[in-house]
Amino acid sequence: MNRLLILPVLLLTLLVGNPAFSADYQKGLTAYESGDYATALREWTPLAEQGYADAQSNLGAMYEKGLGVPQDFKTAVKWYTLAAEQGYASAQSNLGLMYAKGQGVIQDYVRAHMWFNIAASSGHENITENVSVRRMGGVFIGFNKNAVTNRDIVAKRMTPADISAAQKFARECVRKKYKGC
Repeated sequence: MNRLLILPVLLLTLLVGNPAFSADYQKGLTAYESGDYATALREWTPLAEQGYADAQSNLGAMYEKGLGVPQDFKTAVKWYTLAAEQGYASAQSNLGLMYAKGQGVIQDYVRAHMWFNIAASSGHENITENVSVRRMGGVFIGFNKNAVTNRDIVAKRMTPADISAAQKFARECVRKKYKGC
Protein backbone atom coordinates (compact mmCIF):
# COMPACT_ATOMS: atom_id res chain seq x y z
CA MET A 1 0.00 0.00 0.00
CA ASN A 2 2.80 2.43 0.90
CA ARG A 3 4.43 1.86 -2.50
CA LEU A 4 1.23 2.86 -4.23
CA LEU A 5 1.21 6.16 -2.35
CA ILE A 6 4.87 6.94 -2.97
CA LEU A 7 4.67 6.78 -6.76
CA PRO A 8 1.98 9.48 -7.23
CA VAL A 9 3.75 11.77 -4.74
CA LEU A 10 7.04 11.30 -6.57
CA LEU A 11 5.45 11.97 -9.97
CA LEU A 12 3.68 15.05 -8.66
CA THR A 13 6.96 16.37 -7.22
CA LEU A 14 8.67 15.93 -10.58
CA LEU A 15 5.86 17.59 -12.50
CA VAL A 16 5.54 20.54 -10.13
CA GLY A 17 9.30 21.15 -9.99
CA ASN A 18 9.88 20.95 -13.72
CA PRO A 19 8.40 24.29 -14.90
CA ALA A 20 10.64 26.34 -12.60
CA PHE A 21 13.58 24.19 -13.64
CA SER A 22 12.82 24.94 -17.28
CA ALA A 23 12.16 28.63 -16.65
CA ASP A 24 15.50 29.06 -14.87
CA TYR A 25 17.30 27.31 -17.70
CA GLN A 26 15.58 29.51 -20.29
CA LYS A 27 16.38 32.64 -18.28
CA GLY A 28 20.04 31.57 -18.28
CA LEU A 29 19.94 30.87 -22.01
CA THR A 30 18.40 34.25 -22.80
CA ALA A 31 21.04 35.94 -20.64
CA TYR A 32 23.86 33.95 -22.28
CA GLU A 33 22.68 34.80 -25.77
CA SER A 34 22.58 38.51 -24.88
CA GLY A 35 26.09 38.40 -23.39
CA ASP A 36 24.94 38.60 -19.76
CA TYR A 37 27.19 35.79 -18.60
CA ALA A 38 26.87 36.63 -14.90
CA THR A 39 23.12 35.96 -15.02
CA ALA A 40 23.62 32.81 -17.10
CA LEU A 41 26.12 31.56 -14.55
CA ARG A 42 23.78 32.38 -11.67
CA GLU A 43 20.84 30.57 -13.33
CA TRP A 44 22.72 27.53 -14.63
CA THR A 45 25.01 26.72 -11.70
CA PRO A 46 22.27 25.42 -9.37
CA LEU A 47 20.74 23.47 -12.24
CA ALA A 48 24.11 21.97 -13.14
CA GLU A 49 24.71 21.04 -9.51
CA GLN A 50 21.33 19.27 -9.52
CA GLY A 51 22.44 17.20 -12.53
CA TYR A 52 20.82 19.03 -15.45
CA ALA A 53 23.04 18.04 -18.42
CA ASP A 54 22.22 21.10 -20.60
CA ALA A 55 23.33 23.43 -17.82
CA GLN A 56 26.42 21.33 -17.09
CA SER A 57 27.48 21.41 -20.73
CA ASN A 58 26.85 25.15 -20.97
CA LEU A 59 28.91 25.80 -17.85
CA GLY A 60 31.67 23.71 -19.40
CA ALA A 61 31.63 26.00 -22.44
CA MET A 62 31.64 29.12 -20.26
CA TYR A 63 34.69 27.91 -18.31
CA GLU A 64 36.44 26.70 -21.45
CA LYS A 65 36.03 30.08 -23.15
CA GLY A 66 36.30 32.29 -20.06
CA LEU A 67 32.83 33.79 -20.52
CA GLY A 68 31.78 35.48 -17.28
CA VAL A 69 34.30 33.39 -15.36
CA PRO A 70 38.07 33.08 -15.43
CA GLN A 71 39.05 30.61 -18.14
CA ASP A 72 39.55 27.28 -16.40
CA PHE A 73 39.99 24.17 -18.53
CA LYS A 74 39.90 21.77 -15.56
CA THR A 75 36.52 23.12 -14.47
CA ALA A 76 35.32 22.96 -18.07
CA VAL A 77 36.34 19.29 -18.21
CA LYS A 78 34.49 18.67 -14.92
CA TRP A 79 31.21 20.06 -16.28
CA TYR A 80 31.59 18.47 -19.71
CA THR A 81 32.29 15.10 -18.06
CA LEU A 82 29.19 15.28 -15.89
CA ALA A 83 27.01 16.04 -18.92
CA ALA A 84 28.82 13.52 -21.15
CA GLU A 85 28.25 10.77 -18.60
CA GLN A 86 24.52 11.43 -18.96
CA GLY A 87 24.73 10.81 -22.70
CA TYR A 88 24.73 14.48 -23.74
CA ALA A 89 26.36 14.31 -27.19
CA SER A 90 27.46 17.94 -27.35
CA ALA A 91 29.38 17.56 -24.08
CA GLN A 92 30.84 14.27 -25.31
CA SER A 93 32.15 15.99 -28.42
CA ASN A 94 33.51 18.93 -26.40
CA LEU A 95 35.19 16.54 -23.97
CA GLY A 96 36.79 14.80 -26.93
CA LEU A 97 38.23 18.16 -28.01
CA MET A 98 39.58 18.83 -24.53
CA TYR A 99 41.40 15.48 -24.58
CA ALA A 100 42.61 16.03 -28.14
CA LYS A 101 44.08 19.42 -27.26
CA GLY A 102 45.24 18.51 -23.76
CA GLN A 103 43.23 21.29 -22.14
CA GLY A 104 42.39 20.61 -18.50
CA VAL A 105 43.54 17.02 -18.96
CA ILE A 106 46.64 15.27 -20.20
CA GLN A 107 46.46 15.10 -23.99
CA ASP A 108 45.09 11.67 -24.85
CA TYR A 109 44.07 10.85 -28.41
CA VAL A 110 42.61 7.50 -27.34
CA ARG A 111 40.16 9.20 -24.97
CA ALA A 112 39.50 11.95 -27.52
CA HIS A 113 38.68 9.34 -30.16
CA MET A 114 36.52 7.46 -27.67
CA TRP A 115 34.40 10.53 -26.83
CA PHE A 116 34.07 11.56 -30.49
CA ASN A 117 33.05 8.01 -31.34
CA ILE A 118 30.44 7.96 -28.59
CA ALA A 119 29.05 11.34 -29.65
CA ALA A 120 28.92 10.24 -33.28
CA SER A 121 27.29 6.91 -32.49
CA SER A 122 24.55 8.60 -30.48
CA GLY A 123 23.11 9.86 -33.73
CA HIS A 124 24.50 13.36 -33.31
CA GLU A 125 27.04 13.43 -36.11
CA ASN A 126 26.44 17.08 -36.90
CA ILE A 127 26.32 18.96 -33.66
CA THR A 128 26.05 22.60 -34.66
CA GLU A 129 25.52 24.61 -31.47
CA ASN A 130 28.84 26.36 -31.89
CA VAL A 131 30.65 26.36 -35.20
CA SER A 132 33.75 28.30 -34.30
CA VAL A 133 36.92 26.71 -35.58
CA ARG A 134 39.70 25.55 -33.31
CA ARG A 135 43.24 24.61 -34.18
CA MET A 136 44.64 21.30 -32.96
CA GLY A 137 48.23 20.38 -33.75
CA GLY A 138 48.30 22.14 -37.10
CA VAL A 139 44.90 20.87 -38.22
CA PHE A 140 41.75 22.99 -38.09
CA ILE A 141 38.81 21.17 -36.59
CA GLY A 142 35.23 22.19 -36.08
CA PHE A 143 34.30 22.82 -32.47
CA ASN A 144 31.08 20.97 -31.71
CA LYS A 145 30.37 20.77 -35.42
CA ASN A 146 31.07 17.25 -36.49
CA ALA A 147 32.02 14.47 -34.10
CA VAL A 148 32.76 12.08 -36.97
CA THR A 149 35.18 14.51 -38.63
CA ASN A 150 36.92 15.26 -35.33
CA ARG A 151 37.18 11.55 -34.55
CA ASP A 152 38.75 10.93 -37.96
CA ILE A 153 41.23 13.79 -37.54
CA VAL A 154 42.35 12.39 -34.20
CA ALA A 155 42.52 8.87 -35.68
CA LYS A 156 45.17 10.06 -38.15
CA ARG A 157 47.47 10.68 -35.16
CA MET A 158 46.84 7.24 -33.67
CA THR A 159 48.16 3.76 -34.24
CA PRO A 160 45.71 1.01 -35.24
CA ALA A 161 46.13 -0.42 -31.73
CA ASP A 162 45.21 2.95 -30.21
CA ILE A 163 42.11 3.17 -32.40
CA SER A 164 41.11 -0.35 -31.43
CA ALA A 165 41.57 0.52 -27.75
CA ALA A 166 39.50 3.69 -28.14
CA GLN A 167 36.70 1.75 -29.82
CA LYS A 168 36.82 -0.84 -27.03
CA PHE A 169 36.69 1.92 -24.39
CA ALA A 170 33.76 3.54 -26.20
CA ARG A 171 31.80 0.28 -26.25
CA GLU A 172 32.56 -0.26 -22.56
CA CYS A 173 31.61 3.32 -21.77
CA VAL A 174 28.26 2.95 -23.52
CA ARG A 175 27.68 -0.38 -21.76
CA LYS A 176 28.28 1.33 -18.40
CA LYS A 177 25.95 4.18 -19.41
CA TYR A 178 28.91 6.61 -19.53
CA LYS A 179 29.75 6.27 -15.82
CA GLY A 180 33.44 6.14 -15.04
CA CYS A 181 34.60 6.91 -18.55
